[in-house]
Amino acid sequence: MSQTSATPIIIIGAGMAGLTCANYLHRAGRPVLVLEAADAVGGRVRTDVTPEGFRLDRGFQVLQTRYPEVQRLLDYGVLQLKAFRSGAAIRLADGRQTTLVNPLDQPLAAFSALTSPIGTLADKLRILALAKRVKTSTNQELLNFPSTDTLTYLRQNGWSEQIIDSFFRPFFGGVYLDRGLSTASNFFEFVFKQFVEGDAAIPALGIQQIPEQLAARLPVGSIRLQTPVASIQGNTVQLASGETLQAAAVVVATDGEAAARLLPTSRLSFPTAWRRTTCTYFAADQSPVKADKLLRINAAPNTLAHNVAFTSHVAPDYAPAGRTLISVSTHGSQGLDEAELTTYLREDLAIWFGPEARRWQHLRTYHIPQALPVYPGGQPPHQPLQLAQNLYRCGDYTAYPSLNAAMATGREVAEALLAS
Repeated sequence: MSQTSATPIIIIGAGMAGLTCANYLHRAGRPVLVLEAADAVGGRVRTDVTPEGFRLDRGFQVLQTRYPEVQRLLDYGVLQLKAFRSGAAIRLADGRQTTLVNPLDQPLAAFSALTSPIGTLADKLRILALAKRVKTSTNQELLNFPSTDTLTYLRQNGWSEQIIDSFFRPFFGGVYLDRGLSTASNFFEFVFKQFVEGDAAIPALGIQQIPEQLAARLPVGSIRLQTPVASIQGNTVQLASGETLQAAAVVVATDGEAAARLLPTSRLSFPTAWRRTTCTYFAADQSPVKADKLLRINAAPNTLAHNVAFTSHVAPDYAPAGRTLISVSTHGSQGLDEAELTTYLREDLAIWFGPEARRWQHLRTYHIPQALPVYPGGQPPHQPLQLAQNLYRCGDYTAYPSLNAAMATGREVAEALLAS
C-alpha cells in the first residue's frame, strides 16, 4: 500500500463483520476508522431498553456458543451468557404439546424423546444418527458439501412428512426464517452441528452486548457514529456531509443492499432476496409456563405465533423484577399492520397458553424486512471478498446467513489486508 502507516483502513459499517475486521487489524497494529450511519454499533444486532426496564433485542436472536468465530474473538465471561435448555417444547397441529430434547446432551431424556408423538421411531433414530455424523465432520467440511434445499435433503434421507411438519419446519424454519425449508442443506448440517455440540445463549444484558464488547476494544475515536457514506472513489471516501476521507484501504462491511448502492459498478453478486421476520414483545405479570428455559415452537398450521421465547426465564435481567418478557416471532410477510398482527397473535397465544394471554401488555413490535439474506441450495458458501486493489467487502451475504459468517468474512478480509 502506498499510503503512510498513519493512514487508517476505513471500514464502512459497525455491524459484526466490520467490528470483527477492525479488531483483527487493530490487534496487528494497523490504524482503523469505522464509519457507521446508525446511532450505535451492532447493525442488526441491537437491543433497546424500555422506560420500564425491559430489554428488547431487535428480533429474536441467540448466540450459538460453538460457532468457531465467536469462540476465537468473544469473551463469554464478560457477556455473562445465559443458555436456553437444549431442545424445544412443541405445539403440534392437533393442539397437543410435547418436548424434544437433544439425547446426546441429555441421555436420560432420550427415552421420552423417542416416544414423543412428533414422528416415527425411525425418524428419531435418524436424528440421533445425524447428530453423531455431524460431530465427526468439521464445520468447514459441512459447509463445503454439495447442497440441495433442506426439504429435499430431509425427504431424500428418509424422514417422514410427519416429523418434517411437526419438528423441522417449525424449528429450523425459525432458524432460517423460512418454514418452506428452501435454505441450503449444507447450512442445515452446519447449524445442526451447532445445536448438538453447543448452547443457544443470550448475553445477560441483551444481544447488543456482543458488538459493544468488540467496539470497546478499539481505540477511542476510531468509530464514528451517525456518519453515513455517500460514495467511494478509489482510496477516497466521501461522507453524506460532504467531508472526504483518505484511506489506506476501504472495507465495505454494510449489509448487501447498502453495499450494492456504494458499489454500483461491481460485477460481484449482491443479495436480491431477503428473509423477513416480525418480533412482537409482550409482558406478563405471571408466567403461564414453568421456567424450563425451552424455546416454544408452533407446528400448527395457519397461525402467526411461530416461535415463542420466555426470554426473562433464561436471562432475568431482560425484565424488571416480578415481570415476564415474552418474545413472539412471526416469519414471512403477513400483510398486516401492527395493531392487526397484535390482535391475531393474542388469539393464537390464548389458545396456546390460556385466556390470560389476551391481557398481556404489548410492549413493541419490530418489523425486520431484511433479517437474513436468502441462501438457496447450490449457492457456494464463499464469494469473493476483494473487489479491487485496496477495496474489500465482508458480511454474511457473501457467505451464508449467520453471525458466524459475518465474523468469518470480517476476519478473512483483515488477514488479506495484513498480507498485502
